[in-house]
Amino acid sequence: MSIQLRSFALALSISAALAMPARAHDPLTLPQLMEAFGWSFDTAEIKAERLADGFYVLFGVGGNIAVSMGPQGVMIVDDQFPQLMPKIEAKIAELGGDGGVDFAINTHWHFDHAEGNLALGPKGTWIVAQANSREMMRSPHIVNLVTMTYAQQAYPDDALPVITFDDTMQLHFNGEKIDLVHAGPAHTTGDTAVIFRGRNAVHLGDVYNNSGYPFIDVDNGGSLDGVIAFCSAVLAQLDPKSIVIPGHGPVAGYADLEGYIAMLTDLRATIAALVTQGATLEEVVAAKPTAKYDEKQGDSTNFVDRAYKSLAITKAAG
Repeated sequence: MSIQLRSFALALSISAALAMPARAHDPLTLPQLMEAFGWSFDTAEIKAERLADGFYVLFGVGGNIAVSMGPQGVMIVDDQFPQLMPKIEAKIAELGGDGGVDFAINTHWHFDHAEGNLALGPKGTWIVAQANSREMMRSPHIVNLVTMTYAQQAYPDDALPVITFDDTMQLHFNGEKIDLVHAGPAHTTGDTAVIFRGRNAVHLGDVYNNSGYPFIDVDNGGSLDGVIAFCSAVLAQLDPKSIVIPGHGPVAGYADLEGYIAMLTDLRATIAALVTQGATLEEVVAAKPTAKYDEKQGDSTNFVDRAYKSLAITKAAG
């Protein structure tokens, strides 16, 4: 095929990718999604990992929750689901808090990280998020998970963040400075890295996934380039002893985040080269661009699909 015809074919494939979702599915309700993921609020156990005095990570259903407890009260980063809030509050009380939550920071607007707002907001918890996340919470959105889609509903006013920021914000709580950083669209349009300076720790939300390949919500403004840039910007503010809390998966460190960026940069180059050559999504999948990472990272179906669309958008815009 000539270069001109190949370029024309690429333009057509990109146009098709941009005009239609990657897969056609009826959006799932929350009960259907829970069943698909094998989640159960009834049987879920909230487990805690101590990182320092008064500083913990909670694992349950959905995104990891960071907890800061001290003389000024309790601050959490992400809040999972309202159905789990009694268990989350009980665990906080068991760890030494009073069970209540004074501040909740949403790393982004996705249901498995922010739905707990529905329980916390009406109780008077101060909810904090990047401005774009609050805006996304104000209306319903379809989250395209490639193998399924989920219809995330708009949040009522009393579950919306009451404090927002654009690029950076500082909090001073429980004796330490806490920096909130938005380094541009990445996993979503409204991601926040929460850096606990006194603990030398950061919660990155789903910009950093330590349980497999990242999910990039391209249909709602995320991008592969954005994930790499966001992680790189945060890494530059850390040191080799920093604790890195991912959106999902075990607590990690500086070297883990550094390796994650290197992997995504490598995969970006491989997939982008195929897109530039005019490869369709099916051809990219057949090329197995993630093969050398799959044993560690797991199934790459979701990642390759979303990475392809992300880079196709970049190609079309360029």
